[in-house]
Amino acid sequence: MAKRNFMGYLLNPKNWWLPLLLIFIVGIAGVMMIGVHTYTDAPPIPSYVTGKSEVVFSNDDILKGQGVFQKYALMEYGTMFGDGANRGPDFTAEALHLLTQYMNDYYQSHLQNDANIKLLRTGISEQVRIEIKTNTYVRNNNTVRLSEAQAFAANELVRFYTTKFTDSTFPGAFKPTVYISSKEELKSLTAFFFWGAWVCGVERPGEQYSYTNNWPYDKQAGNTATPAVILWSIIGSLALIIGLGLVMYYHGKLEKLDDKAYTNKAQPLMTTAEVQKFQPTAIQRATYKFFYAAILLFSVQVLAGILTVHDFVGFTKFWGFDLAKVLPFPVTRSWHVQLSLLWISACWIGASFFMMSLVSPDQPKKQVTLINTIFWLTILLVAGSFAGIFLGPMGLLPKTWYWFGHQGWEYVEMGKLWQIMLGVVFVIWGITLYRGIKPVMKLKQPWALPNWLLYAIFSVIILFISGFIATPKTNFVISDFWRWMVVHMWAEAFFEVFTTVLIGYFMVMMGLVNKQAVIRVIYLATLLFLGSGLLGISHNFYWNAKTVSTLALGAVFSTLQVIPLILLTLEAWRFSKLPKILENGNGANRDIKKQFGFPEVFLFLVAVNFWNFFGAGVLGFIINLPIANYYEHGTYLTVNHGHAALMGVYGNLALAIVLFCCQLLVKPERWKPYMIRTAFWSINIGLLLMVFLDLFPAGIWQFKTVTEHGLWYARSHTFIESTGFQTFTWLRMVGGALFTLGGVIPLTWFVISRRRGLKKVNPKVGAAIQHQEEPVGSY
Repeated sequence: MAKRNFMGYLLNPKNWWLPLLLIFIVGIAGVMMIGVHTYTDAPPIPSYVTGKSEVVFSNDDILKGQGVFQKYALMEYGTMFGDGANRGPDFTAEALHLLTQYMNDYYQSHLQNDANIKLLRTGISEQVRIEIKTNTYVRNNNTVRLSEAQAFAANELVRFYTTKFTDSTFPGAFKPTVYISSKEELKSLTAFFFWGAWVCGVERPGEQYSYTNNWPYDKQAGNTATPAVILWSIIGSLALIIGLGLVMYYHGKLEKLDDKAYTNKAQPLMTTAEVQKFQPTAIQRATYKFFYAAILLFSVQVLAGILTVHDFVGFTKFWGFDLAKVLPFPVTRSWHVQLSLLWISACWIGASFFMMSLVSPDQPKKQVTLINTIFWLTILLVAGSFAGIFLGPMGLLPKTWYWFGHQGWEYVEMGKLWQIMLGVVFVIWGITLYRGIKPVMKLKQPWALPNWLLYAIFSVIILFISGFIATPKTNFVISDFWRWMVVHMWAEAFFEVFTTVLIGYFMVMMGLVNKQAVIRVIYLATLLFLGSGLLGISHNFYWNAKTVSTLALGAVFSTLQVIPLILLTLEAWRFSKLPKILENGNGANRDIKKQFGFPEVFLFLVAVNFWNFFGAGVLGFIINLPIANYYEHGTYLTVNHGHAALMGVYGNLALAIVLFCCQLLVKPERWKPYMIRTAFWSINIGLLLMVFLDLFPAGIWQFKTVTEHGLWYARSHTFIESTGFQTFTWLRMVGGALFTLGGVIPLTWFVISRRRGLKKVNPKVGAAIQHQEEPVGSY
């Protein structure tokens, strides 16, 4: 009788439902618990009144201010509770510190010359901290009673933000100064910032820390790291070490499998000759337009990023013309962020249709029509959202900004109408893919590759629903929960699964591995990604007014997210050797036509594994533990991780998709290996230089500044516009220039100039080459 063990059980497909079901039950239960606490423990949005019951800021003022914040896309300029862009201040940290200063000024203005004046000033500082921390909220009438010093500080705060947005000579003034000119809107915006400061400072009922677990760090306001932050950081580290040890132990058992376990029964290696002979079907040829559009969007996204960086260093005037007045920072930064998601999504949609035709040659009628419909709907929503992102913040859509302009959320910028259209595109995408793959799907083989592709896509579609729940009148804390339900669950859970499935498909199609090995890797990766990723969403909620239980979940499960990335790195070494091993077995030697047909594409796939480990894993881990994140949140270390993970992982994968499909679509004589290799090294070395010359060192310096002075100072114009920080930003342009000039521009020219060099459609030949053996959908 065969020896029973855990790995033997786990690698048997008949047993796969139970572990996956357990992960889903635990993960969904945990996320539901966070969701319930988000609603039941969210900070109230009260009216603030003086001791004489005079209203300083009403509940309506705050909600209107939240609308102003979103309408003008200020989350793309500064941050709220640490989330957003880093060009401007963190408005919650800034407002909290200003209120502290103004309250101190109020009390000190009443001091008279006294021998004990130093002692009195120390007492005033303590009194201010007590008043900031004391929660005077009355649930019955939804009011907070302010002290005289707090009421004075609130009025001074209105004066400060009115001046900041309207006076170009004011230190740290928002540019352009005409961006928000209405005094009524500015007062409402100040009310929103005042509320954010109150949430960060006042103690949660029954506790000795604020709603945000005493974030941001500001000693003068009484905000320092809580015991829970330190305790759960230790427990999170312990969980990582134990979890990594267990997984590595069982991975060591798998190491007994040699390379033949992956290559036996694989399709024949797709050699240069096979690539040259490949002739696409009508469906495959129809996908080229997705890659054409995607690479153009990639170029525009990079251009928007260049404009954004120029604003950081104040280099926006050309021949007497100030570009910042026409294209303010929130607009260019919104384009940069939103287009990054759109061009990558276009690549994935196109690639899934290309794969669909490879997997199942017998496609139903009207598939090309559906694919073309998806493409033109995508073009319409991209054009509409691109225009809306400009028109909304510029005040050209005063009543309809939410529907047609800018929703005001980072990563969910597009107006609600365009978001609905994107949802329609996703649904049609899922239906079209299901129609195409259905002939090779079998109920008795639920883990076959085609099934995995559908599981990932429909999970992405379902999670997209989360983006439709909140409105501009929803409590900001609750809205942010639903935003992260889209952003995190996509980026760090189901997108990770989707990328693993796509890479697996590529490996099978290239003839590098067999289907059984890929399916096992996808399953194990899914267990690890979802096991850590579902509850790993908690690390996004450390400081935006969630309870300690959420912080505890994040401390443990977000650290565990490093484990699957380490395992993928170990497997990357094995996979990187496969082309040479199979070439040797194929007797390639110096016969070019017998050599591996996708060496350039394979470079990008190897880069995906590198950046998965370094960008997502290493640079993500250093900011994930609560005690590190407490000081880091809202600094360049987050930007550092975001760039390295998004472009490094998803960007490289998207480019691999484009090149894999284009190499099979384009005539052999139009393929340019040297140009593509040059573009590869330029993009990835350029990205590394951006990380090491600017984002990482600037983030470390900013982190150190937070620990010494507080987040308010590390995000102030004094620090951001200092010579040192500006020097780092200029240095980013070294990597940016290589990235753009050596990578983006040549690659864009290559893809769009191949339009006239596509192979002719020959369905019979295409089907014959694509299915040399059994369908990919079988075990």
